[in-house]
Amino acid sequence: MPITDILIRNANTYGDKISLVEVNPESKHVKSKSDWQEYELVETISDFFYRKEITWSEFNNTSNKVANLLQEKGVKKGDKVAILLLNSIEWLPIYFGILKSGAIVVPLNYRYTADEIKYCLELADVTKIFFGPTFIDRLGSVYNDLHNIDSMIFVGNGDCPYFAENFNELLKDVSDTEPDVKITNEDDAAIYFSSGTTGFPKAILHAHTSLLVAAETEQNHHRQTLEDNFLCMPPLYHTGAKMHWFGSLLSGSKAVLLRGITPEWILRTISNEQVTIVWLLVPWAQDILDAIENGDVNLSEYKLEQLRLMHIGAQPVPPSLITRWKKHFPHHLYDTNYGLSESIGPGCVHLGLENIHKVGAIGKAGHKWEIKVADVTGNAIPQGEVGELLVKGAGLMKCYYKDPEATSDVLKDGWLYSGDMARVDEDGFIYLVDRKKDVIISGGENIYPVQIEDFLRKSDLIKDAAVIGLPHHRLGEIAAAIIEKKPNCCCTEEHIEQFCLELPRYKRPRKIIFDEIPRNPTGKIEKEKLREKYRVQNIVEAQIKN
Repeated sequence: MPITDILIRNANTYGDKISLVEVNPESKHVKSKSDWQEYELVETISDFFYRKEITWSEFNNTSNKVANLLQEKGVKKGDKVAILLLNSIEWLPIYFGILKSGAIVVPLNYRYTADEIKYCLELADVTKIFFGPTFIDRLGSVYNDLHNIDSMIFVGNGDCPYFAENFNELLKDVSDTEPDVKITNEDDAAIYFSSGTTGFPKAILHAHTSLLVAAETEQNHHRQTLEDNFLCMPPLYHTGAKMHWFGSLLSGSKAVLLRGITPEWILRTISNEQVTIVWLLVPWAQDILDAIENGDVNLSEYKLEQLRLMHIGAQPVPPSLITRWKKHFPHHLYDTNYGLSESIGPGCVHLGLENIHKVGAIGKAGHKWEIKVADVTGNAIPQGEVGELLVKGAGLMKCYYKDPEATSDVLKDGWLYSGDMARVDEDGFIYLVDRKKDVIISGGENIYPVQIEDFLRKSDLIKDAAVIGLPHHRLGEIAAAIIEKKPNCCCTEEHIEQFCLELPRYKRPRKIIFDEIPRNPTGKIEKEKLREKYRVQNIVEAQIKN
């Protein structure tokens, strides 16, 4: 059963129930905390409603209109249609409309530059694109070079650019009946792009089977029911946010799309919308805890009793963060998931709600997945040794689109080679050690940056930390720690060096740098940016010394 059939089922079974809510406290009409607390249903003259909702019937009808519109524009099964939108209430209906038309949906990272947008559209053979106001200038600058694009559809308020057609105007006279397209689980469904922290991203092709596996895996792990309400903040173009939302789709439950990630807005939305499940990235969880501990927010002002689950992922989770979280929210269930866009996002490895005593591990094989930690030949290695994490399951990508060489590098005998180094403990739980490419070899010793980063984040003076390898004339590489200090605290190089005395000597950072930690939209540290920045600086410093 393709995942589009689940949306049809929800429209038939839960038609009048709310499916999606968009909340946008960033609207210029929300001028103060009191405005936000009032939380009125007000239509503003800005580009967005700061609160808007749709039912499952409205969701499905809009998707049908999108599908029928695309067919009227000549879209055939297997054509590629892109989405370039900020999170909004239109995002998911457009996504499902593209799927219902038989086309392959191509979500684009909203942080892409104009050149990256052009590259991805060309690589994926996209012929049509839905885009929002934020991207007018970027698309306009490359419009004349997009030779394969024959239709650009503008979604949003304000003036429609000259090179596009208006979404709302186009849908006015389009039928909302179910499109006559036969879709099977074996059909191609979506092209997602890798995070792209190094060079241009790869195009990851998934079949409809992958989407269904993601939905079943998510609901199995987090036990969504019709009464749940999921708060979704990460970008929907990424597999992480959307595949977690698929649990809401499968259960027919409500979800809230929040525009804005300050601790106040997150807690206020949880309270006002009576959210039961929230998925956070590590920086957002840290910000909430800092705001609580600094007195910037008062938990007694919010209705949080209904919140049953906080889960977290997209990057290694410092155990110290969860210890702090449980101190303030002792009754919350906690979970973490590991995944890759190549394995249709989160869930191929899963800690489990009952395993909080294993905080620090990413878990065991997720629902419908197999895993192993292997040596370079693909053979499983003994417990406790470090090897590469391999995953297998029906949710694996079909290939890197138009890149057979890159595909053969990571897909071997049905296993996906993740590029992540890991170990297995005596109870069978997987612990990430580091990215294969991020391992630092210093004087012949393998140093795994994640281990040092987790240690550094235990300090009360440190907000965030990243460890990279820098060239060294004698040792080959040394570990350099980039430290982001907590606001208004005194933290010196001497403080860090003293704190690190607890580490084995070879793991202690040999260089301390104070700077902000760059992260991509899914919360992953952009280490290539740090390497590029500080390798140059390191070379210059070495030349000065010599």
